[in-house]
Amino acid sequence: MGKTYETITDRLREFITSQPVYFVATAPESGGHVNVSPKGYSDTFAVLDETTVAYLDLDGSGVETIAHVRANGRVTLMFCAFSGPPNIVRLYGTGRVVTPHDPEFARLIGHFGPHPGVRTIIVVSCDRVSDSCGFSVPFMAYDKDRTLLDEWSGRKDVQQKRRYRAKNNRESIDAIPALAPDETDPVSQHS
Repeated sequence: MGKTYETITDRLREFITSQPVYFVATAPESGGHVNVSPKGYSDTFAVLDETTVAYLDLDGSGVETIAHVRANGRVTLMFCAFSGPPNIVRLYGTGRVVTPHDPEFARLIGHFGPHPGVRTIIVVSCDRVSDSCGFSVPFMAYDKDRTLLDEWSGRKDVQQKRRYRAKNNRESIDAIPALAPDETDPVSQHS
């Protein structure tokens, strides 16, 4: 049924990069709320090497992942087959937040497509890679990506984005610090 891997094999890489949606789970060190976020846009996820992945963190209503990763680094990504043979792949690891101010941001952003609402890049060093059967995951047809998030962010000018992030992205719902005031500036670099 399930198997654990030392690295992200070519077969696993092909599977996870072909999924139109995946899920990111984080939690505070103790107490508080566990967070699970769905992620879409196929050009926002990249396998960097056999044990490292990254994804674009786009504007959103919350900032739980950034807050939790900065507080304790724990993160799990899950990919499910909604078509084809059943499969679930989980990448467990330690995440870190790369902001536009970090020297490696310019190099990392090249792995992704252009999106107007980039806040950060989340990089995950995987210490456990596993798959399982996924026998109970339903078949679901992928139609297309929703463009609403990019459209919403594209309508905002720099000041509007800065105000939105200052109001909604400074701390988690459990008051864990997330983005610092100087990290709320919109990204001007794209791949």
